Amino acid sequence: MPKYVIERDIPGAGKLSEQELRAISQKSCGVLSKMGPQIQWLQSYVTGDKIYCVYIAANEELVREHAQQGGFPANRVSEVASVIDPTTAE
Repeated sequence: MPKYVIERDIPGAGKLSEQELRAISQKSCGVLSKMGPQIQWLQSYVTGDKIYCVYIAANEELVREHAQQGGFPANRVSEVASVIDPTTAE
């Protein structure tokens, strides 16, 4: 399945408390469990005013549906074309 990076504009994201991040995560997982195995959350990166999430999904529409059902912004959804890391240089 394709992998996507979702950019979510959330002012003050980097200042969210552990409890707030837990609540967001629980909401996301609840929506995902209802949507079925065609979409999976891998991880997210919290920065100052954004959260970048990595998902595996059958298509972009499922990613956007998850955002809508969860009440999360999905300001940009980008399909990953390739993944590189230091071993790519070898």
